Amino acid sequence: MLQTSLLTKQNAAIGLIWLFHVSGLIGIIYSNASWFIKGTPVNLLLSFALLLINTEWSKKMGSLVLLCFTTGMLAEILGVRYGFIFGEYSYGNALGTKVMEVPLMIGVNWCILIFITGFIAQFFLKKLWSKALLGTALMLTLDLVMEPVAPVLDFWTFNTGLASFHNYFGWALVAFPLQLVFHKVKINIEGPFPFHLFILQFLFFTILLLKINSLGI
Repeated sequence: MLQTSLLTKQNAAIGLIWLFHVSGLIGIIYSNASWFIKGTPVNLLLSFALLLINTEWSKKMGSLVLLCFTTGMLAEILGVRYGFIFGEYSYGNALGTKVMEVPLMIGVNWCILIFITGFIAQFFLKKLWSKALLGTALMLTLDLVMEPVAPVLDFWTFNTGLASFHNYFGWALVAFPLQLVFHKVKINIEGPFPFHLFILQFLFFTILLLKINSLGI
């Protein structure tokens, strides 16, 4: 009976993302870094698929996924091609297939981040604007640890070397309206999967950042 209760959809999903993230982290630090970095699109797709599996399906949910993906891609295309919103930067090859110089996985990542941070925010707060602000703040927290690591992993690189205030302001500008829509639609995600995915992403980039700093890269 106990064995059956442990083999749930949620537990399997959580186990898989821990396996992939921890394996990737160990592989990048101690093994063939380039091979594991090339697997980033697979990891993102797996995380996205497991997130959707643990989300209650509805037409509104499907529309929100499309909105987050499209908005994220358009914002990034404007950023890469014209320097709007986030500053002047370009994407490397590690994130896979690109459309107008932006990897499709970036649109997927925008969906993932809106959903997991929105879920965490609504777990702690009740008022619409408070939830949207907290969700946006959580996204910016992740971006703070991602930005210094991204060029090393060949994810993206800013022309000035480091992301400026412009980038973080742009993230908030795009993320906040999407957070509002997320909470208006009232998406129901089952179990603690979003917490685990957020923690894993934060730990993944923070540990890599500490490792990079220790090596003086």
